[in-house]
Amino acid sequence: MGKHLFMGGIHPPDEKKRTAQLPVEVAPLPERIFLPVSQHIGAPAKTAVKKGDKVLKGQVVATASGFVSVPIHSSTSGIVKSVGPYHHPMGAKQLAIEIEVDGEDLAAEPMAPIADPLNADPNVIKSRILEAGIVGMGGATFPTHVKLSPPPESPIDAVILNGVECEPFLTADHRLMLERGDDIMCGLKLILNIFGLERGFIGIEKNKPDAIAEMARFATQRGWCDIRGLEVRYPQGAEKQLIHAILGRDVPSGALPMAVGTVVQNVATAVAIWEAVTQGKPLIERVATVTGDGVNEPKNLLIRTGMTLEHLVTQAGGLTDDCQKVIMGGPMMGMAQHTLEVPATKGTSGVLCLPASQVRATGHRDCISCGRCVSACPMGLSPTTIFNLIDKDKVAEADEWSALDCIECGSCSYVCPAWIPLVQYIRYAKGRVMARRRELKG
Repeated sequence: MGKHLFMGGIHPPDEKKRTAQLPVEVAPLPERIFLPVSQHIGAPAKTAVKKGDKVLKGQVVATASGFVSVPIHSSTSGIVKSVGPYHHPMGAKQLAIEIEVDGEDLAAEPMAPIADPLNADPNVIKSRILEAGIVGMGGATFPTHVKLSPPPESPIDAVILNGVECEPFLTADHRLMLERGDDIMCGLKLILNIFGLERGFIGIEKNKPDAIAEMARFATQRGWCDIRGLEVRYPQGAEKQLIHAILGRDVPSGALPMAVGTVVQNVATAVAIWEAVTQGKPLIERVATVTGDGVNEPKNLLIRTGMTLEHLVTQAGGLTDDCQKVIMGGPMMGMAQHTLEVPATKGTSGVLCLPASQVRATGHRDCISCGRCVSACPMGLSPTTIFNLIDKDKVAEADEWSALDCIECGSCSYVCPAWIPLVQYIRYAKGRVMARRRELKG
């Protein structure tokens, strides 16, 4: 079991009972899909199709445009109707490929399965991961082939799979561990082989005892993994907090997990890697939870990339009459959406629909210096100080107070009695700090 507790953290209601015991259902094909060329951290993919082109499921429709980039594949067959600006989960419109679905779901010639995958050359595995367009599926969407290619001066001696799923309401990873446990275990083995390691870890919070038991069963059968049951505490699933909880290692300020010899991947990413290697399947679908009191029939769905939120909500019985807010992701780190026309991407773990009674009113009062945000911060920051500094346009001082160390977990905003949207202010501060650093570098 996990032995190390990270600083700070909070205990919001987990709200997972609506969907925790619901098996994953396959979402039917929509009439249209919209594929943003930016579904990952890094350089957007470069479009490889034009209006009028016929495309097949699994076909590359946008190519990687740099090392920190991945290709985009069509998630079904159809005709390209347009290539241009379209709604994006991050807010502003971004370049996307609109495909009119033909309903036939015809597949392109798949990538050849890699022979003897558990003993394959690590470079072959990494090349396939890139070719399949795989990114971190826990929300960050960092290109996986990059994460698995640390520089020589940062040797890796520990691999952790993240099955924590600490965001309230979401149960996609939970169901994946119950329904695809051996695929997760085999995906972990491929990652271990890349680094020449014999054993890895899977971290799961103790509010998922069935998932812990199921993964422990496969761990015993396979013999290359330790399952760690972790105390329920948000944000236990954040990389740095998970590393501390399982290994007792602290990632230095401004550094990445590789600085302490560790790589963390989501359990869904492990499944995607296994499918790419053994089936030649690109990342075109994933499990997502559609839930909340603002939707009539909460479900766990196997969705295709490019499906709109409207289509996903329809599969869950539609919105309730009093639904006021729709969030892509969970309530703590998700992004509120202004339209249901926004498409799901590789990083879409859930769609949360909230009625008016569960939506906090806008506006806030003055800070009362209670210190709750400081106590809750898992990174040891002073959110109220950074808020006050950036509110006064003191960017350099916000940098000195380690604004960039914020992981945007939302704990500070959650506990603030004045309802100050602290995480939004700090996110803004981080953007200003990074811009200032670029200016200073010339």
